[in-house]
Amino acid sequence: MSISQSQKNVVETNPSAAANQLKSNQPMFGPKNYALMAIGVALMVLGYVLMVGGSSDANPEVFNADEKYSTVRITVAPILILLGLVIQIPAILLRAK
Repeated sequence: MSISQSQKNVVETNPSAAANQLKSNQPMFGPKNYALMAIGVALMVLGYVLMVGGSSDANPEVFNADEKYSTVRITVAPILILLGLVIQIPAILLRAK
């Protein structure tokens, strides 16, 4: 008996190998994973949009420190971006059922 024939016999008689083969055909991410990923991406996009801010209606030659260094741009936006990244970790690591 050749090696390939003996390997076929082992795979056919070993139920755990057949179960592992079935598990490999399952999708990597489930609906819960995709929902968490979407929430994380939405938070990151919102954070970047808040960081960019709106357009300035005043003279572009005049520097407006209150607009550039606002609490939303300096504090809230980076926190949203980091929160979105933190949500991505369990979204990727959770095992689909």
